[in-house]
Amino acid sequence: MATHKLSTEEIDAAITELDSWAVEDGKLRREFKFKDFRQAFGFMTKVALEVHAYDHHPEWVNVYGPVRIDLVSHDVDGISNRDVELARRINSIYAD
Repeated sequence: MATHKLSTEEIDAAITELDSWAVEDGKLRREFKFKDFRQAFGFMTKVALEVHAYDHHPEWVNVYGPVRIDLVSHDVDGISNRDVELARRINSIYAD
């Protein structure tokens, strides 16, 4: 998939379709909540295996139950179509 930086309008349109994601500090961001570290780490493991196939990796923070994920494409200096697609995939993993 070719990567291209999204315009503000494209990002706004994508956000309406991405459950619970928002733009913060120039990145797509979402926090996922789990009852404990084991569930959070299991989710992170599933995401890690999936995103590796995209060759595009999130910035993330985990402290016990919550996992915060930030997506940005450094190669285009902003939010890209790959970030949006990855956010969709991460939402799907979370829903499972």
